[in-house]
Amino acid sequence: MKTIAFIPARGGSKSIPLKNIKPFCGKPLIYWSLKAAVETKDISDVVVATDSDEIESTVMSFNFEKVSVYRREEANAQDTSTSESVLLEFINNEKVSIKYNIVLIQATSPLLTSSDLIKGLRLFQDKDSVLSCVRSKRFFWSVEGRPLNYDYKNRPRRQDFDGLFMENGAFYINSVKHILECQNRLFGNIVVCEMPEYTAVEIDEEEDWIIAESLMKRYILREEKLKPKKIKLFVSDVDGVLTDAGMYYSESGDELKKFNTHDGMAFQLLREKGIKTAIVTSEDTKLVSSRAKKLKVDYLYQGKMHGGKLDAVLDICNIEKISIDQVAYIGDDINCFELLSSVGVAACPSNSTPKIKSIPNIILLQKKGGEGVVREFVEEILLN
Repeated sequence: MKTIAFIPARGGSKSIPLKNIKPFCGKPLIYWSLKAAVETKDISDVVVATDSDEIESTVMSFNFEKVSVYRREEANAQDTSTSESVLLEFINNEKVSIKYNIVLIQATSPLLTSSDLIKGLRLFQDKDSVLSCVRSKRFFWSVEGRPLNYDYKNRPRRQDFDGLFMENGAFYINSVKHILECQNRLFGNIVVCEMPEYTAVEIDEEEDWIIAESLMKRYILREEKLKPKKIKLFVSDVDGVLTDAGMYYSESGDELKKFNTHDGMAFQLLREKGIKTAIVTSEDTKLVSSRAKKLKVDYLYQGKMHGGKLDAVLDICNIEKISIDQVAYIGDDINCFELLSSVGVAACPSNSTPKIKSIPNIILLQKKGGEGVVREFVEEILLN
């Protein structure tokens, strides 16, 4: 089914004049949202809705494929105009098919990446609509002095507190049919697409601009510098990644582990692409040795705790004459933290520990450990 990315960008912003094309980290602000949409293969068309000649000229100067400009009506380019009003205008005027899907993207959230959109579109397959959020671990109170999301008499520690999801305004996904039906960007069975905490910033005032540029340089641009370096080594943890982290024992006391056959195919796909593979784990068992042999991994390091995992991978890098930036690693617990913080591409299952999920630039996958999460990482991210 065809999916259109729709980016409203009016020219009359009062807080920051023409902010959509004001230079942000060396590029016009809207460039970053366009880039994320264009790099998402499941998005077929990217439409910028504007009333400004300057914005239109700037957008077209990027020479992005699949990008076009829709000239929004003056009535829907006012301070009081909503994103829904211009979205509905576009759908009705351009007679967009009810069979299409729409990804509404806000140009004021430049920390959005194609990885976020890919994840959101995957979630959309089983739901009516999707919205991007960040997890907030702040404690909220009502104006009447009533706690809204915790018991102040039993204040939880931050690491034990799930918090709440807060909209970051980056994107929303819905079908044209449902948008017309409910006149809203969201509908029906809604699912949250969690984005990193640093993406909470939205640019409305000058102060937001300074903060967002700093975050962009620290997280997104650092990652961009690593992208041209082709991944040459894939490394996986075992418990909680290749397995569900369960502890199984036979009546005779033998330890058992449950592996997922889909992950096995992931290792084959990597071999076919010429990418070396490794398993690095704190475990030291014959079970893992047997599984590694079955997967035909190039390297197996067992009994490696905490910093030992990084040392093991650096040893492999030495042998293969590659840099740590050319390594992709998937792990789930604190003994993976140092290695995940060092590699070029880091990912973790959806049920990883909070400390692992907080690592800058880490890819939070949809599946849990033992459910084929390695296959998801390999197919959706590394070989995409």
